[in-house]
Amino acid sequence: MSNSSSTTEFLLLAFANFWELQLLHFWLFLGIYLAALLGNGLVITAVACDHHLHTPMYFFLLNLSVLDLGSISTTVPKSMANSLWNTRAISYVGCAAQVFLFTFLISAEYFLLTVMAYNRYVAICKPLHYGTLLGTRACVHMAAAAWGCGFLNAVLHTANTFSLPLCQGNAVDQFFCEIPQILKLSCSHAYLREVGVLVVGVCFTFGCFVFIVLSYGQIFRAVLSIPSEQGRHKAFSTCLPHLAVVSMYVSTGMIAYLKPPPPSSPCLDLVVAVLYSLVPPVVNPRIYSMRNRELKNALRNVISWTFFNTGKLPVFFHK
Repeated sequence: MSNSSSTTEFLLLAFANFWELQLLHFWLFLGIYLAALLGNGLVITAVACDHHLHTPMYFFLLNLSVLDLGSISTTVPKSMANSLWNTRAISYVGCAAQVFLFTFLISAEYFLLTVMAYNRYVAICKPLHYGTLLGTRACVHMAAAAWGCGFLNAVLHTANTFSLPLCQGNAVDQFFCEIPQILKLSCSHAYLREVGVLVVGVCFTFGCFVFIVLSYGQIFRAVLSIPSEQGRHKAFSTCLPHLAVVSMYVSTGMIAYLKPPPPSSPCLDLVVAVLYSLVPPVVNPRIYSMRNRELKNALRNVISWTFFNTGKLPVFFHK
């Protein structure tokens, strides 16, 4: 038996025992990581540089891209390094830091998605009050609240998780330090303490989810009453991508954190973890820019300036 005071490191999930397959894992994760860096980096650059995108919707999208970059940078580089160096180890402090940062970033992202649903609701259902309800100060306060709630949630879960005695070894059946996998290593009598904290977190999560569903219910009612087909198309093109992101994020996260304690399939745990931790940072930039003409034009300006006008400032810097 071991406990948390004697544990100095954890062993992360090994994708394969063969060097060739470990290299394949490294190159696969490297491709995913570079795709996330490129997509979110372009969105951040476009929104920051183009004054046409200095609106509440794109301000929240910029925050979303920053959170996506942070969350994938917390988990993927360490997994890639372990595969490259043929090791599974992560220090106790490193594991605690990974749990804190990942929980902080994904919690803040979920709260931010809730704020973005409110932004869409006001823009479509109360357009005359949009400037009043979502002014610059209000947007900054809502974004700060999302980050702050994520931080408090991370502190609570990290402190509680790593205060539990560990009696089941130090092998974590995941490619990063994930709270449900660490709880499997804790003593059975102590496990219930974190379960109570998770229940509180689930209540907040469910409340946000209900708010998002109700917001989109009102949005779809308003959109269907728009006489212009072009207006309906524009409204749906901005709302449906956000709803798709929220649905994937919530469904996979609930599977990961609310599945019953008995051991589940390691393959299922891995697939679910990939879906809620790796897929959103990669697909979010594409989902939000795919049918968004303003963002696509700004991205086109950034790319053309980067590759074809390296000696000049982009035109929007002069405006």
